[in-house]
Amino acid sequence: MKVKKTIVLLPGDGIGPEVTRAAATVLRECAQEFHHEFDLHEFPIGGAAIDEIGTPLPNETLDACKKADAVFLGAVGGAKWDSLPVGKRPESGLLGLRKGMGLYVNVRPVKVLEPLRGISPLKPERLGDLDIEIVRELAGGMYFGERGNTTENGVERAWDTESYSTPEIERIATFAYGRAENRSRRLCSVDKANVLASSQLWRRTVVAMSGVYSAVKLEHMYVDNAAMQLTLKPSQFDVMLTSNMFGDILSDAAAALVGSIGLIPSASFGTGAPLFEPIHGSAPSLVGTDSANPVGSILSAVLMLRDAFGLSLEADWVEQSLHRVLAGGYRTADIAQPGASTIGGSVFTEMLREEMQRTLEHAERYGWGV
Repeated sequence: MKVKKTIVLLPGDGIGPEVTRAAATVLRECAQEFHHEFDLHEFPIGGAAIDEIGTPLPNETLDACKKADAVFLGAVGGAKWDSLPVGKRPESGLLGLRKGMGLYVNVRPVKVLEPLRGISPLKPERLGDLDIEIVRELAGGMYFGERGNTTENGVERAWDTESYSTPEIERIATFAYGRAENRSRRLCSVDKANVLASSQLWRRTVVAMSGVYSAVKLEHMYVDNAAMQLTLKPSQFDVMLTSNMFGDILSDAAAALVGSIGLIPSASFGTGAPLFEPIHGSAPSLVGTDSANPVGSILSAVLMLRDAFGLSLEADWVEQSLHRVLAGGYRTADIAQPGASTIGGSVFTEMLREEMQRTLEHAERYGWGV
């Protein structure tokens, strides 16, 4: 069935435009070959928007995102803008975008890609069948709590407040329980309830909801232990539920388990259009070298196809083609292994496109009616 969707592209800063082009290539291929209509529109955000318009989140950008069916973000930030006040930096544009779009859930799938199992820093027996979803609360906690700075008697003091309400916890927990129900029905809620009042409320709320989701096995883990267990035996986890700050830290730690932060996609959901983005930063030092890894961006496009548009067949097509390119030994520099063919990010994307076309030539073999 033909699908018509409006997609806003926010390339952003550093390597953001490069990896966004990779995702756009995949989306255009899907539209063409499966007879969909994807209208892609590009808008500035972050440092690029500061340089062009004077603000990290122009009203035109936010308005377009609110009207879209899905949004794709490249990356924001860079040393060029570090001297700006906190509320004026590129990253504040991203926080404003999340708030303006009503996004309160971030999902980061961390899954070992079989052709890349050897680049994990963990031994194979410890890595196991790594396949985790980290469900992170995105609109509350310390990043949005009360903050301030004062000087008394020549001594400067600053504070940031970790704060959550029961409804905020309930809505993110509802999402996490739902993801767990559709996977292996295991949910690990991460907190620091032994010392933080906000975490005590977090735990009480998650426990109170467990009766509604009786098929899901719930466990709790302090955040410091969770960080340790991720490196000792990551396969023990399936869905992890975290606060904003804890999820920010743990998801990057989990990304290291697969060998490169450039391999991890993410999706954010809320009351409006969902947002998809690779979790890596803007990496200004890589700009112009064509060495940025586009895999996280490509897998973010796969998430968009599957989770936002319900196009599982198209998502499978891209994902399987990506695995075959990697199995052929083609790598960007960050994931290169001895004997691998090291290529640039744009070349990798073109090879993926060609592999997708080869797959279509044998569509009958897969039972696909393209």
